Amino acid sequence: MTTYLFNSSGHWIAFRTSVDDRYLYDKHGKWIGWFPWGDQDAVTKQGKYLGTVIGDRLLRRSYSPYRGYPGYPGYPGYPGYPGYPGFAGYCPRPSGFIDVAEEFLAA
Repeated sequence: MTTYLFNSSGHWIAFRTSVDDRYLYDKHGKWIGWFPWGDQDAVTKQGKYLGTVIGDRLLRRSYSPYRGYPGYPGYPGYPGYPGYPGFAGYCPRPSGFIDVAEEFLAA
């Protein structure tokens, strides 16, 4: 089942094809990152910190310690059309988190 991710304003910004999928896609189905460590921290295809999944939100830590180069997982293929989840509503950001900038969400 597709897992939709939103920013703090409730706008849909990314998705995973399932809760445990290691790949992260933008809302157009383009691969933008992955989850190399088996937790909720995502990195870009180049291995830089992208954001952290908190519930149904993808937020970015203001400061993220370097965890080492995660490697490259290989191309995941096309995930298919994700549909449209609608609007999730506003959610206050936890302390130390900001919304993921648009440049990180562009494939």
